[in-house]
Amino acid sequence: MKLMTCAAAAAAFVLPGAAIAQARPTADSLVQRHIEALGGEQAFAGLNSVQFEGELRFPGDFKLTYKEVRAKEKQASRTEAALQGLTLTQGYDGSSGWRINPFQGRKDAETMSADEARSAADSGSILGALVNAKAEGSVVTYLGREDFDGTDTHKVKVVQKDGDEFVYLLEPETMLAIKMTETRRIRGAQQVTEYELGDYEKVAGVYFPMSIESWQDGQSSQRQRVTIEKATANVPVTPAMFAQPASPSTPTAK
Repeated sequence: MKLMTCAAAAAAFVLPGAAIAQARPTADSLVQRHIEALGGEQAFAGLNSVQFEGELRFPGDFKLTYKEVRAKEKQASRTEAALQGLTLTQGYDGSSGWRINPFQGRKDAETMSADEARSAADSGSILGALVNAKAEGSVVTYLGREDFDGTDTHKVKVVQKDGDEFVYLLEPETMLAIKMTETRRIRGAQQVTEYELGDYEKVAGVYFPMSIESWQDGQSSQRQRVTIEKATANVPVTPAMFAQPASPSTPTAK
């Protein structure tokens, strides 16, 4: 009896530690670790806008100069991609989105659909859907571990109030996102876009990926890549930067 009692006592000391070591992390704990890895709440608070400049490369080795400005207020954003004197411009002012695409023969701004505007708001957010999840009332779920190119990542899903979904793969050592899959409905059709994120650098104390590859589901051979060469924090921004330009007045018939 004495031997069994000693063994039981030893187990009481060993098992709790083992259980803690093997405990499944919670979605909340992973989000908090991710926030801290990116720079933390204090760094986020000091970042009101950010500007990225670099290169956008499409399949076929088409290269465009790239410039993007994101503002914390209203998640407003503006992106410009230029080639041979033509500039594709896209903006979101906090409530609606628009684009000018001269590569399709359009010179005037075209208003986005509501679905496209929500997509622009998410892609132009400084902090992203995972960091913003709690403030936006999104549901975050931990989906366990998943291998990605030999890395045993943490898999976390964010479901926004409108039903759009984001699945993040977090590198376990750095807790930074190395892949994200976005699923949303655009004009009634499901659209799945995959992103690979890398080359993180600090901008005013907050880590951002400087390399972003993206492609539609099932079309990994048709990737486009944004490479950021310069990032600037807290650039001056005004509502006019993100507002849809007025179309030229139609000449009055004589």
